[in-house]
Amino acid sequence: MKIQAIKTKVFKPKEDLLAFIENYLPGIKEKTILVVTSKIVALAEGRFVQKNNETTKLKIIKRESRLVMPTKRVYLTIKDGQFMANSGIDESNANGWLILLPKNSFKAAAKIRNHFKKKHKLKNFAVLITDSRCLPLRAGITGAALGYAGFQGLRDYRRCLDIFHRPFKYSRVNLADGLAAAAVLCMGEGKERQPLALITEAPVRFKEKINKKETIINPAEDIFSPLIKNLDAKKQ
Repeated sequence: MKIQAIKTKVFKPKEDLLAFIENYLPGIKEKTILVVTSKIVALAEGRFVQKNNETTKLKIIKRESRLVMPTKRVYLTIKDGQFMANSGIDESNANGWLILLPKNSFKAAAKIRNHFKKKHKLKNFAVLITDSRCLPLRAGITGAALGYAGFQGLRDYRRCLDIFHRPFKYSRVNLADGLAAAAVLCMGEGKERQPLALITEAPVRFKEKINKKETIINPAEDIFSPLIKNLDAKKQ
């Protein structure tokens, strides 16, 4: 698998996202995954507000989340079926703004994919929108998938045989988050100015229709359920 991070100018609020991407990607080949950081998608959608004070920030966090729990440094929240700090609201590289997550990352990924698929007459082409996450009991952050279009995000090994011919019972591989982690590692988290990346030779199955809920698990079936037993699984 190969990943090429792409350096760009600073993306401006409400700038045309498709035109911005076209400026840096004059050509796209078959079997390519275009990676777009969620921050520029959100900026293009106008999903940002001026930070007045912490009270304003908390109000927005509560509005954007289905669960809010205060911790030592941030609010632990659940949004779009994922744990994240402060409902994904970002202040880094924001020049005084609070940048929210895109309104619908799967819809945004599909829109970008459809545009470039048609423009470049592509058959196998995908788009992945990424963000960053903290993992329980692990220092640092890693990339995660917010939305994607054009490839299967989960590989199911259940009922397949292992090397000793025993069937897997539980194993599934989260391709979407794995690709996001690899791409974000190359794109950087600081002042690299690389909000785009191209992934080629990825071990994925390109497909026209996807199941946007395939990577979300019911809290009642999660191995971490003792930690999140207070959640109402029916609302997930």
